Amino acid sequence: MRNFRKLDVWNDSRKLVKETYSITKLLPDTEKYGLISQINRCVISIPANIAEGSAKDSQKDFVRFLQISLGSAFELETHIILCEDLEFLNSSITTSLIEKIQILQKRISSLIKYNKSKL
Repeated sequence: MRNFRKLDVWNDSRKLVKETYSITKLLPDTEKYGLISQINRCVISIPANIAEGSAKDSQKDFVRFLQISLGSAFELETHIILCEDLEFLNSSITTSLIEKIQILQKRISSLIKYNKSKL
């Protein structure tokens, strides 16, 4: 069993959750059950899947949960882009957040590659 609390990607994804939740508060109330719900669920999924995968016995299972986490990060990026397209958020907010998401995506991807090499 791995200690997920020591993983930088897990800690960074927690920071991303906090920032994303503050940004979803800027969205219109009409999106409470739409984009707000979707964004909050997928951002929460990132650290949750990293943690869940850490509890798995096999390297292969850990990689699978990291891949799910990475998929959630890409889903999050898409939702943020859509918020800008729909003019719910301005580009200065979305650009900054997307940069952080993309850095996290690269780091999760690197962790996946590293763990696959140990299979």
